[in-house]
Amino acid sequence: MFTFFKLNELNTNVRTEVIAGITTFLTMVYIVIVNPIILSDAGVPFNQVFTATIIATIIGTLWMSLFANYPIAIAPGMGLNAYFAYSVVGTNPNITYEVAFSAVFFAGVLFIILSLTPFRKKLIEAIPENLKHGITAGIGLFIAFIGLRLTGIVTAHEANLVTLGNLHDPGVILALVGLAVTLVLMSLNVHGALFIGMIITGAIAFFTGQLEFKDGFVALPTLSEGLIVANPFAAIGDVIQYGLYAVVFSFLLVTIFDTTGTMVGVAQQAGLMKGNKMPRARQALLADSVATTAGAMFGTSPTSAYIESSAGVAAGGRTGLTTLTVAILFGVAAFFGPLVGAVSGIAAITAPALIIVGSLMMGAISHIKWNELDEAFPAFLIILSMPLTSSIATGIALGFISYPLMKVVKGKWREVHPLVYLFAILFFYQLAFLPH
Repeated sequence: MFTFFKLNELNTNVRTEVIAGITTFLTMVYIVIVNPIILSDAGVPFNQVFTATIIATIIGTLWMSLFANYPIAIAPGMGLNAYFAYSVVGTNPNITYEVAFSAVFFAGVLFIILSLTPFRKKLIEAIPENLKHGITAGIGLFIAFIGLRLTGIVTAHEANLVTLGNLHDPGVILALVGLAVTLVLMSLNVHGALFIGMIITGAIAFFTGQLEFKDGFVALPTLSEGLIVANPFAAIGDVIQYGLYAVVFSFLLVTIFDTTGTMVGVAQQAGLMKGNKMPRARQALLADSVATTAGAMFGTSPTSAYIESSAGVAAGGRTGLTTLTVAILFGVAAFFGPLVGAVSGIAAITAPALIIVGSLMMGAISHIKWNELDEAFPAFLIILSMPLTSSIATGIALGFISYPLMKVVKGKWREVHPLVYLFAILFFYQLAFLPH
């Protein structure tokens, strides 16, 4: 069975892949709690979104595992869920969450069509090398910042936006201890250090009273609303009736680049890129397309490739066996809602892995041509803007806009792929005129 994943060819083994899958799962399982909280603000029942989130995650991640053989997990995207709840539904009283899911479904169908064509694959190949390195480093800085923020090591500040948190807070102390333990394990080259660090941190949290299981451990998953989008033609009719073209376009644009950028970054970190190309790109890109479409039917916002997959890659994950493990664990998590909620509610358990992986991904900046301003500045803009705007897509947009502009000014416009010019225009239009 395991020969299917080409473990020997990619210099890995079953134990490493399973540990990597567990690591990825633990760093991204928060989505099964956070996503329902956000979408419930749009009126969607919490339990419906909880189950829909797991269904979409399993579908997308299994597709990535079995058809693309990549260690990249798929789940409903952060940012896209907030856009769904607070912009699409929240600002328009005429748009119910059912209608908004019709727009997500329609966008998902368009994703599938685009992914079946050479377009998205060509897009990956058209992204300039320095922008790819900038994307990888930017994602690293972004997830490290998420880890610092979730644990309270850094907090909001009125004048400077962020400042050092309260180092006497028990949660912050736990995060720092967990970070120190994991760094020691990694320095000693302990295999699976990230995962072992989480186990040790979780044990400390339990024995110090920070981790409690007040609601028990097990609960059956439910879909109280059944299928929210059951008729594809009715969904398309909703998009036309309510004029949700801009919403569909926003979902398309953001998800295409969120997923593409993340896939490129994680694939580069894992050493799976072949020159400027991503093998089996079409199969990989279909994963989030299919998951988005299916997820909308059950009641969740668009899916995306997860940057937390880089934690599994750092733990040694190189194949689809990693993502198969993730999918199985999410299936199990469906029956352990209270338990998952308790563990994922303690950021200090998983956040140290995000901080460490962020530092590892920052190594990509060494490949950027810093002595060439037209190559360096767009990459720098990506790296800077991703954490400061809390958006991978915004960082990519600014990079795509600035790169061709710099090349034109330098008289090197012929070096830029036509697709880069096209998306520079589309990104400029999105930032200038559409919600983001």
